[in-house]
Amino acid sequence: MGHKLGLAREIDQRLHLLKRHLPYHESDHVLNLAYNALLGGQRLEDIELRRNDEAFLDGLGAQRIPDPTTSGDFTRRFDPGAIEALLEALNATRQRVWKMQPPGFLEQAFIDTDGTVAPTCGECKGGMALSYKGIWGYAPLIVSLANTGEVLYLVNRPGNAVSHQGCVPWIDRAIALVRPYAGEITLRGDTDFTLSGELDRSRRARP
Repeated sequence: MGHKLGLAREIDQRLHLLKRHLPYHESDHVLNLAYNALLGGQRLEDIELRRNDEAFLDGLGAQRIPDPTTSGDFTRRFDPGAIEALLEALNATRQRVWKMQPPGFLEQAFIDTDGTVAPTCGECKGGMALSYKGIWGYAPLIVSLANTGEVLYLVNRPGNAVSHQGCVPWIDRAIALVRPYAGEITLRGDTDFTLSGELDRSRRARP
């Protein structure tokens, strides 16, 4: 499905982290990490299980996949710009899927925005904080399309970030992403996201 929708091609065109592709491209690394998570992997070391799973490799049509060490090196190459490039590669592919949907698919689109707690296994990593629930981790911002449950944007933030911190530009980007396919767009979030000036601006911008 990923190849049919052009996901791998989109990632390789937008994300440039490797100087040489011997033998892997950026999409190979990204999808390798995604498959590991989808199969219940909790850490990079779990990729080793996939490397030795003949049924898994046969399903991918691959002779081999990146090992955990190589995958770790790849993730450390990311900076904020590279993360945004990856998000937009996913969103460009997502839009192709939306175009295939029947009329009225997004007649009323609901964009949800919320901060969440992303727990980690350590307590001494940079930017971590202790949540009110007693969980050590970070506080990413998630902007999603409630109609389908798709995460449109995920923004990494330190653990002490308040839920609405830095949300406005990402909500604007989500609106721009969805607008060509939506009849009406409704923004949803808890009271922390009730930013009066921004609400007034959104109302004035309604078509």
